[in-house]
Amino acid sequence: MNIHEYQAKELLRRFGVSVLDGHVAWTADEAAAAAEKLPGPVFVVKSQVHAGGRGAGRFADDPNGKGGVRLARSIDEVRAAADAMIGHVLVTKQTGAAGRPVHRVYVEAGCEIARELYFSLLVDRVSGRVTMVACAEGGIDIEDVAANHPEKILRVPIDPATGLSGHHIRTLSFGLGLAGGAAKAFDKLARGLYAAFVGLDCAIVEINPLVVTKDDAAIALDAKISFDDSALFRHPELEKLRDEAEEDPKDLEAEKHGLNYVALDGNIGCMVNGAGLAMATMDIIKLYGMAPANFLDVGGSATKERVTAAFKIILSDPNVEGILVNIFGGIMRCDVIAEGVVAAARDVSLSVPLVVRLAGTNVELGQQILAQSNMPIVAAKDLGDAAAKIVAAVKEAA
Repeated sequence: MNIHEYQAKELLRRFGVSVLDGHVAWTADEAAAAAEKLPGPVFVVKSQVHAGGRGAGRFADDPNGKGGVRLARSIDEVRAAADAMIGHVLVTKQTGAAGRPVHRVYVEAGCEIARELYFSLLVDRVSGRVTMVACAEGGIDIEDVAANHPEKILRVPIDPATGLSGHHIRTLSFGLGLAGGAAKAFDKLARGLYAAFVGLDCAIVEINPLVVTKDDAAIALDAKISFDDSALFRHPELEKLRDEAEEDPKDLEAEKHGLNYVALDGNIGCMVNGAGLAMATMDIIKLYGMAPANFLDVGGSATKERVTAAFKIILSDPNVEGILVNIFGGIMRCDVIAEGVVAAARDVSLSVPLVVRLAGTNVELGQQILAQSNMPIVAAKDLGDAAAKIVAAVKEAA
């Protein structure tokens, strides 16, 4: 689960992380009123969307204008900046061409920046440890730095048995060229961020930029936090921070039915039971020359209703030109899958090719249900046959 910048900063403040004063606003007038509460004379107005690259982004109705993060030197400029953002669609590297509508802005006090750094905490899947990642070149071009100069990225894994120690922070301070008061301020900030990461069961905490001021203060000028969904049951207070308007409706529908769904960029929808089988199905679609439109695992004990819901979610993606259903019936019975597929196909007036491969428990009954459905469903004998048939059918339909 992701949250907005202003929400992330409020959480980090509780862990002793230095952030600037600011207020969220839903209208231009509220933004102006928020600025009046801040010291000035410089303010920053920031679009609040769940995407990075806001400063370098552009609004769909004004592609040549300013981005989603703007400086303002008066209350009137704050009002004008907020008016240009709220209710408009911001397009960044991470939103894709469709962009994200801006429903609110965060008005923050300005500060004098001496240096911009990058700092984040994440779970390194290779080492299985929480890892601190830092770079002396923070800002909007950090992705380019990571791609072109990976040697500039500092990584410090933390042993979960011993936790964060002074030598971890000293390693990063030295690598970032911090000394004296700046190093002390960074030490406090890093400890607060680590405490927040562990205490809130985060998946990632990213500060970009982390700024060092002329008086050696270390401040989280931006903040992005993503939580481990599997641990949210331990933090019911965090659920209140969720903004469903920022989430894909297909993801929300999948979650409601207990489905594991991830949208992708391909054109063949997949419905599979089991994560490993789903990955194999996606791979073989690529092998046969096309790309999966999603990862969708209906689980090992799906009901007819859940299968029907899964089918509808796949078809709600306009990029889907064909569907491959690949089910191995262990706990899940093939006849249940077949009934769900037929019910969904009838309910949504199936208009794209559908190939179904069933194997395992009650496979004969499942195949019989499909054959007697009078629906344009193509049966496949194995996974390779299924992939070949769905790719051929999509090409023929095109």
